[in-house]
Amino acid sequence: MLTPPRPVTPLGIIAANLEQLRERARELSYADATFATLLDTTSHLATGFEAYLETSTTQASPVLQSLAADTARRDWSDLYASGATAVALEQEMLSGHVEGKLLQFLVRATGAKRILEIGLFTGYSALAMAEALPDDGHLVACEIDAYAAAFARSWFDRSPHGAKIAIEVAPAKQTLERMHEQGASFDFVFIDADKGQYATYLDLLVGSELLTPTGLVCVDNTLMQGEPWADRARTPNGEAIAAFNAHVAADPRIENVLLPIRDGLTLIRRASAS
Repeated sequence: MLTPPRPVTPLGIIAANLEQLRERARELSYADATFATLLDTTSHLATGFEAYLETSTTQASPVLQSLAADTARRDWSDLYASGATAVALEQEMLSGHVEGKLLQFLVRATGAKRILEIGLFTGYSALAMAEALPDDGHLVACEIDAYAAAFARSWFDRSPHGAKIAIEVAPAKQTLERMHEQGASFDFVFIDADKGQYATYLDLLVGSELLTPTGLVCVDNTLMQGEPWADRARTPNGEAIAAFNAHVAADPRIENVLLPIRDGLTLIRRASAS
């Protein structure tokens, strides 16, 4: 039996917590009318927010919609337990509709032709960006898991834009170092991989010609379910993201803005970029 998606964004967690508070208040027969009204109103605001963004954003292509549905149908826990995947994956890793559409907007707005993605998973964000590339555009996707890479390629092959995408199945740092030696460069980079290596990937990009002078870097999950600032114990990923955000804020070579899209998306460019 497949597990339904769990809340993985700060707002999603807030909405789920508020719903539990409403249920608890009903169980306790809490009679304060003002409290109940405020709780209901706040809960409805939170629970409806992300769904409203979804319905108010231009729909994804049919291939992307089908890719997302196929990702949700897979039992990623069983696949990992059986050894089909080399690393633990979960359906919530998918970038999704609103973030995918934002990435398309950014690719078109920057005029990007060469894209690097670090962390492919099932390929939603890669295909979304490839749809926004011109016909002579190219995207290199780094993925460590062979099962996920094959899954993604099966969907790329169903899209007229899939031929723009090349998949490198290897540790991303190894792939980046090799491409640097080969003189590759990219004007748009999307990072959504192992959180503990985020700073390493960014330093490799900013400290070399891998990132063009005016290149844009987008980094996913930089709110990490609220862990960097919430008053609760952090997971290793929460610690890694908190350290990465501090690293970015203190780096004089770059400027950045953290957007509250899904689980946080940080946009980064060189401070000297025009």
